[in-house]
Amino acid sequence: MANVYVIGGGASGMIAAIAAARKGHKVTLFEKNEKLGKKLYITGKGRCNLTNACDRDTFFENVISNSKFLYRAFHQLSTYDLISFFEELGLRTKIERGNRVFPQSDKSSDVIAALRNELERLGVDLRYNSEVSQVLFKEKSFYGLKLKNSDKEYYGDAVIVATGGLSYPLTGSTGDGYDFAQMAGHSITDLYPSLVPLYVAEPFIKDLMGLSLKNIAITVKAGQKDIYKDFGEMLFTHFGVSGPVILSASRFIIPYLTSDEITLSIDLKPALSKEQLDDRILRDFEKSKNKQFKNSLFHLLPNKLIDVIIRLSHICPDKQVNSITKEERLSLVRLLKNFTLKIIKLGSYSQAVITKGGVNVKEINPSTMESKLIKNLYFVGEVLDLDALTGGFNLQIAWSTGYLAGISI
Repeated sequence: MANVYVIGGGASGMIAAIAAARKGHKVTLFEKNEKLGKKLYITGKGRCNLTNACDRDTFFENVISNSKFLYRAFHQLSTYDLISFFEELGLRTKIERGNRVFPQSDKSSDVIAALRNELERLGVDLRYNSEVSQVLFKEKSFYGLKLKNSDKEYYGDAVIVATGGLSYPLTGSTGDGYDFAQMAGHSITDLYPSLVPLYVAEPFIKDLMGLSLKNIAITVKAGQKDIYKDFGEMLFTHFGVSGPVILSASRFIIPYLTSDEITLSIDLKPALSKEQLDDRILRDFEKSKNKQFKNSLFHLLPNKLIDVIIRLSHICPDKQVNSITKEERLSLVRLLKNFTLKIIKLGSYSQAVITKGGVNVKEINPSTMESKLIKNLYFVGEVLDLDALTGGFNLQIAWSTGYLAGISI
């Protein structure tokens, strides 16, 4: 039986502690907050998108950084294994659009409670308000750790670093794990906030705040190069754009932001070709032929979008519909199929779902999550240079890597 320490009581830390305790180890979990799972609590807008009920290939297609590193971890705990794991803990789950898995209750607190109850049942020593300040090594092997504001050394046989990244720092993710990794001689790849809202240059964006669009298509360009395309939902904010397709797009913008002009093109009517949309507008205009242009778009667009589209179309709002020219109409079609915004910056870590970058996975054993540099030192979850798109994939990375480390000790 080993004396195992886990630093961090988030998703990867809790499942690592459970896996290690089930193997019969004595496990102590140190959490700097007053409770477990603070970031988990706010994921999925408080509903907690646990994972994605997809096949293996689809999972790896959605992992953007270092997907091959995850083969062993995913084999040990796949998406379906995870669903079974939670069902065994008494947490009923459901699958929604896009194969996203949620607790049946729609409460992230139920996910945390299921994990906490299992930790307590297994006798894991839960230390709240306990911030680890130093991880101790001797002769290339872990031997203990220290807590903040204390000289006491805690001696142990193995440690799992599950401290998260830099996203949502108010939940306690303040990059501690990167410091511990560097103390051990590990390198950290460049860090960026990822899966974030986008800020745009256009001042009219404030007029669209709160407008949610479904079934739109987006194309993101760096200069003339297409770097991302997607279809789905988005949301306008007071500073720019957000929502699922935008968060995923942000991950691909990172390499280009400092060197290229980034534009976001939104196809507001992707189900219609330009010719079909023109026919649709002609039919609407026929019904509204005695109305002014500003009163003719209510069947075509959400109310909040109409004023902005009228301004950008350069068609006089008071012009009678029956006097709008073919050129003006085709210009309107082009605008609706290519509503373009200039991206000026990414959201910050306080808005980021995940951190891109982290502990260099070339220095970690993918079969165990143990450091190749220091024996009995393990890294799991967001602290590693692993990230994926939205839809439950990032949490699955946390669960799989945490579980693998726990069973490997």
